[in-house]
Amino acid sequence: MRIMKTTIALFLLLITTSVVAQEDIAIIPKPAQTEVKQGKFQFSSKTKFIVKGDAQKEIAEALIAKFQLAAGWKPQISNKKPKNNFIEFKVDKNLNREAYKLDVTSKSIVITAKENAGFIYALESIRQLLPTAIESKKTVANVNWSVPNVTIIDEPRFQWRGLMLDLSRHFFDKSYIEATIDRLAMLKMNVLHLHLVDDQGWRMEIKKYPKLTEVGAWRVNQENLIWNARLTTNPDEKGTYGGSLTQEELKEIVKYAQKKNIEIIPEIEMPAHVSSAIASYPELGCFNQRIGVPSGGLWPLTDIYCAGKETTFEFLQNVIDEVIAIFPSKYIHIGGDEATKTNWEKCPHCQKRIKEEHLKDVHELQSYFVKRMEKYINSKGKRVIGWDEILEGGLAPDATVMSWRGTKGGIEAADQGHDVIMTPENPCYFNFYQGPQNEEPLAFNAYNFLNEVYKFDPVVDSMSPKEAAHVLGGQANLWAEYLATPKDSEYMIFPRLAALSETLWSPKDNRSWNDFTSRLFPLLKRYDYLGINYSKSAYLVTATSTADLANKSIKIELKNEFPNPDIRYVLGDKSIEVDAVKYMKPIEIKESTVLKASLFQDNKPVGKTFTDSIVFHKAFANKVKYNTLYNSNYKGDDYTLANAIRGSKNFHDGQWQAWLVDDMDVVIDLETTKTISEVTLGSLENQGAGIYFPTEIKVFVSIDGVDYKEVGKLVQLFAINSYVELKDFKMNFKPTVAKFVKVVATNLKKSPKGDSSFMFFDEIVVK
Repeated sequence: MRIMKTTIALFLLLITTSVVAQEDIAIIPKPAQTEVKQGKFQFSSKTKFIVKGDAQKEIAEALIAKFQLAAGWKPQISNKKPKNNFIEFKVDKNLNREAYKLDVTSKSIVITAKENAGFIYALESIRQLLPTAIESKKTVANVNWSVPNVTIIDEPRFQWRGLMLDLSRHFFDKSYIEATIDRLAMLKMNVLHLHLVDDQGWRMEIKKYPKLTEVGAWRVNQENLIWNARLTTNPDEKGTYGGSLTQEELKEIVKYAQKKNIEIIPEIEMPAHVSSAIASYPELGCFNQRIGVPSGGLWPLTDIYCAGKETTFEFLQNVIDEVIAIFPSKYIHIGGDEATKTNWEKCPHCQKRIKEEHLKDVHELQSYFVKRMEKYINSKGKRVIGWDEILEGGLAPDATVMSWRGTKGGIEAADQGHDVIMTPENPCYFNFYQGPQNEEPLAFNAYNFLNEVYKFDPVVDSMSPKEAAHVLGGQANLWAEYLATPKDSEYMIFPRLAALSETLWSPKDNRSWNDFTSRLFPLLKRYDYLGINYSKSAYLVTATSTADLANKSIKIELKNEFPNPDIRYVLGDKSIEVDAVKYMKPIEIKESTVLKASLFQDNKPVGKTFTDSIVFHKAFANKVKYNTLYNSNYKGDDYTLANAIRGSKNFHDGQWQAWLVDDMDVVIDLETTKTISEVTLGSLENQGAGIYFPTEIKVFVSIDGVDYKEVGKLVQLFAINSYVELKDFKMNFKPTVAKFVKVVATNLKKSPKGDSSFMFFDEIVVK
């Protein structure tokens, strides 16, 4: 901001102008330096883009096309500069490769950059300076197509700013990949890592081995089952669910990405996560055993490439040759994670290899495998990336480590002098929930909230400067077990990718969560225009309930991700839109009611309204006796089943008690005789996690705790359930006087896959 003059009039003018301009600077990721000035540059049909060469012309045409759609007119491209109303591209070889300088005045916009990358990013900044309606796909009337006068000097903090798309667990086609490339460029991200191979599908055409896509790209359709409850596939049953990308399609994707300064990194997994390859060519495994392409979750990963057969390496080298011919990237990702080596321990070929190569064990055999493949890939002018398991048994000399199991592997690799890409599960796995599980689509049972993504820094505080210099940057990974459609994928990526983009681009001391959230809302409006199915989870109000059993009350604390949130709530049947009061402190509840709460903006509720029914019943705060003890991993306390606090779909929330294989048999002492006529048992089913509804529930009552009579019974037949479901099992009976209530629930015992089954319960409601 300019130095203020001494006169009061000019002081006020500058203050007013600065405030208005600052509100217009809503660029994500935040530029390194921004100086706001008075005035604005006005775009019109007479505006000219002054460019040199086809590449600059193509970059300019991306923004021109937006004006043509949203404004209804088209700025022109020219190589002759007028006196004013122009955007000029200038080359400065002294700048860094992705850096740019943007100088906006009322007469012109001058963009200075070393290479096309800088020009691309400068136009993305101009795009975000323009009104959000620039994203409209149809003409919008009465819009002032101007940008504030500003000088921006900008370049990224890290050279690797990436996103991984898993194409194996669910297949995504060329059009979605290219749409994702557009969205990465908008946020100045520069790497798209394609996970092309995994157990559940081989997605890249390999001409020398056609069965990889003829067989390995297709699995038996079990989409009606939750991922980890899917059954083992018969190799004789033809797969019908899947898909693959031809080499020609992949070439087109690479070419499209290059125009956006995005490098496509192919991942060809080895030695594990390759059931799809072994299903196609059984001889690649240790024992030539035929398997089917798995339809869902698979653990442990025992069907892995045989490290003892020379034919395995011949196969992989031939595959790599075709991969390299398609992808000009500096790196080839070879996976290297989660290999269960039990087959190697029994395989005569692998044991022979260990002996001949003087290896200690199967861990060193994996190191041999990785080093051998790295040597071959290096011979082709490429470098290897692997997940942090490639550290085990000794790391290949020039390998780059992608650290996902926290940051420990990355620190270790950097200490050894290896380059590192930080992508720890927390907070970089975007397949984790981003809001309360009850309100979210099915995801991996862990959490990475928007604000946690924003806190991420690839450089760990304990690193020395020498180690930190090996950190190339960071990456988000989106595993697709629960993502069947592009809309599902978008929901998990956005807006968390916006938060990550800023952590990887902007100077660390230039970032602020409060400031980021103020700039986020205009970006979300842009996503609305673009039709991106972004998540609104950050708007959600979450609640933490605590039972005060002595006072027979519940205290509820409300919170939201945004700084200083305006949370308002109502009790009972009042309207959240009309009657809401501001939340100031934990709410104490002493009688049955319904709590509704929402985040407010401009005095209006935004996002989904949080709703919770609190029921004070006749067993509330009474101690429970356990005739069969709950599982020690999910035990709650002696009042969990009678504390009036209900559990969520997150079965780790502390409000559930579980029984593994055993039946539940509990007794609640009501302390005095009471007339009751209804008992409800709250339960959870998550078949992917091995949690099943009870098959039968019985309710007994007693006066003395010795003689019981049955008053209610309910039978629940097993059924396939592809959702996580909360369910209340309600049993009504004639009004009965009782002091003791006994509830017995029968466990399924064994799942359809043959695994031991859990039952989960959160409350026994007695009325």
